Amino acid sequence: MKKSVFALALVFILVGCKAKKGLVEANASDDLATQNIIQNHYDVKKDFSTAYIRANAKYKDKNQSLSFSAEIRIKKNEMILVSIRFLGITMAKGLITPTEVKYYEKNGGKFFEGDYTTLSNWLGTDLDFYKVQNMLIGQAMDDLRKGKYANTIENKLYKLKDINDKQNVKSFYFEASNFLIKRQEIEQVAKNRKLNVYYPNHKEYAEAILPLNILIEASQENEKNTISLDYNSVTFNEELSFPYSVPSDYEQIFIEN
Repeated sequence: MKKSVFALALVFILVGCKAKKGLVEANASDDLATQNIIQNHYDVKKDFSTAYIRANAKYKDKNQSLSFSAEIRIKKNEMILVSIRFLGITMAKGLITPTEVKYYEKNGGKFFEGDYTTLSNWLGTDLDFYKVQNMLIGQAMDDLRKGKYANTIENKLYKLKDINDKQNVKSFYFEASNFLIKRQEIEQVAKNRKLNVYYPNHKEYAEAILPLNILIEASQENEKNTISLDYNSVTFNEELSFPYSVPSDYEQIFIEN
């Protein structure tokens, strides 16, 4: 099975922005206690039950470069629906919940249903629903309140490096004004896999502070995939539907890890 449009959609589900105005940010200076950095990060406003996002995005790997539009519907802590469109036509949909991942693509008439174990093995990094949700809304993928971290300053950002995880190298970077995340990275050294997520800018809404731009870089051995995303509009706390239905004549596919 080719990892082309299918890879685009699945990786996109795991990630989501360009605006005219961002928040003013300060540089890290002097030492600040690790627990203070973590608490300040979780104090960043995320007061919403649903979010509806319209976005433009670009995907690139060694074989192709694609531009597309997308709708992201989030019911916090319950489900996320991503619809991918080319020239206004829905070409793929993905629905994720805390227990499963579903996806279908119009081109080729294929669909996938599975759990996070399958998807994590295929993409090369451990994932679950909450990590996906956190990545989309600009929060640390891991729950930093449950870990232990070394605290340093790097490139004028506060850097927290996980010192408990023996399998992966995990680092999280924060600016000093609002403790917004600027970068998070996970590296599986033994398998030569790495995931970097960058957040160049953020925007403050009445309900939340969200990223404006997200750049995702996923690399494994000599292959590298990138996705850049621009949020065009965001609305909160609407009554959202999450329509997802696989056409009856589509063929189920299975991922080989």
